[in-house]
Order: sequence, then C-alpha cells, then structure tokens
Amino acid sequence: MNLKDKYINPLTDFGFKKLFGVEPNKELLIDFLNQLLPPIHKIKNLSYTKNEHLGSAPNERKAIFDLYCESQSGEKFIVEVQKAKQNYFKDRSVFYSTFPIQEQAKKGDWNFKLSAIYTIGILDFIFDEHKNQTELVHTVMLKDQNGNTFYDKLTYIYIELPKFQKTDSELISKFDKWLYIFRHLANLHHRPTTLQERIFEQLFDAAEIAKFSPTEKLKYEESLKYYRDLKNVVDTSKQEGIAIGIEKGMEKGMEKGMEKGKVEKSIEIAKTLKKKGLTVEIISEATGLSIKQIEKL
Repeated sequence: MNLKDKYINPLTDFGFKKLFGVEPNKELLIDFLNQLLPPIHKIKNLSYTKNEHLGSAPNERKAIFDLYCESQSGEKFIVEVQKAKQNYFKDRSVFYSTFPIQEQAKKGDWNFKLSAIYTIGILDFIFDEHKNQTELVHTVMLKDQNGNTFYDKLTYIYIELPKFQKTDSELISKFDKWLYIFRHLANLHHRPTTLQERIFEQLFDAAEIAKFSPTEKLKYEESLKYYRDLKNVVDTSKQEGIAIGIEKGMEKGMEKGMEKGKVEKSIEIAKTLKKKGLTVEIISEATGLSIKQIEKL
C-alpha cells in the first residue's frame, strides 16, 4: 500500500493512539477531553494507565480499552473510537465502565467513596434511534424518574461524527475544530487558516506521515487497511441488507422482513469474508455477528 495522504487518519487504531495515546502528545488528549467535560472536572494533567483489564477471576472476560487514563484529581477516563455499529454496543460500554469502578475498591476499612468515571465514545456511525435527531453529542448519566441527576460520577459521552457537517470556514468553537480534525484530517493537504492555534500545530506535526519511522509507517498501513476493509464491508452490507430486507418485508411485513433480511445478509457476507481470509474479529465488527456464530459458518 502506498501512503499518499499527508496526514494520518485519527479514526484508525494506530492513528488514534499515535495522536492521543502517547506521553509526548497527551496535551492533545487533555485539550480534546476538556471540550466535553464540565468545569468541575476540567483536566490539568493526566497519566496513562494500562488499557487491558482482567476480571476478578482468571476465567472472567477481560476488557481492552483504546485509551485509559486518570487525571491528577483522580477522575478516570475510558476513550474509545468505534468504527462500526455492533450488537449490544451500549451493553459493552456499561460493562467496560465497571472495571474502573471495581479497581477503586480498597481492602480493609473503606467507605465506598468513588472517583468520577467517564466513558467517551467517538463514533463513526449514528445510533439507529438517533437518525432523526440533530444532536451529535449525547451525554448520559443516572437520573431519577423526574429527570434529576441521581449520581454524577458515572457519565457516558457519545459523539456521532457523521452528523458533523461544518466546513472549515464555519468552525467557531474549539470543539467544532476537534470534530473537523476527526472527520477530515486524513484528507487535508494543508492546514486550514481556522486551525492555526498552537495545539493544532502540535497535532499536525504529530500527524505528518512523512515524519514516521519505517516501522510506524508499516503499522499504520496495516491499521489503515483494517479500517478501509471494515468500512467497505459495512457500506456493502448496509446497502445489500436494506435491499433484501425490503424484499422480505413485502412478503411478511416490512419490520420483520428488514430484520430477518439483515441477519441473513450478515451471514452471507460473513461466509464470503471468511473465504477471503479476513479475521473473525473484523468480520464480527462488520456484520454484528458473534465470533462463535462466525466460527460455525
């Protein structure tokens, strides 16, 4: 693969961690997170912690985060890029958030006081139930039946990137500029005049592919191929799944037909991708089928 782009794609695994997951660039992550956080939890400094977490017993499922960090005042942040919709994505988010809760437990006398936890999802898709909504940032907390906040130390923030449609001349806030970076960095050939601030100078410098070592370029190529393969599969399955769903919907009712058609098409696509040698992980992420389902095909 020839790397013709000038800047890295921040939505690839390698690109995201290169820009936001290493000590020299942690100022970038701090600046981005501070656009999302309430004033009480603004970050002055943070430290990266291990991103792989095991259950309390050896046979329990583990969690691997894209990024996991902690602020000086103790708040914990799970930051993830999600490239495609998955079955039970919200369930997984909640499950992952239990690990930083459990790790705060102290032996002996402990009053159960917890530090705040934030799960931040940068989504390259739109939730089905949000397709008719204009909001692109969804902040979720525990609330009571009257809509009052019951617990303010567990927060989920999801950013639906495809909803962000501003051009570089329309960027006003710092948050606008960060979203523009996530959506368009890989397609830029020069720095827009609206992104001349010092923090973005640092980002563009870190994102320039020509400055990568040969090993970094190789790793990025592999990550970019994974990203493009996944996008192609998702786009294809979306179009073909809709077509089959409509056809079956005419026979048995639109809603049931659409759902059944999507499942059947996912199975067909999974079989094709297995023959092409793609890993079960990529196939699972692209089709929504479980790894066990794919292994049985």
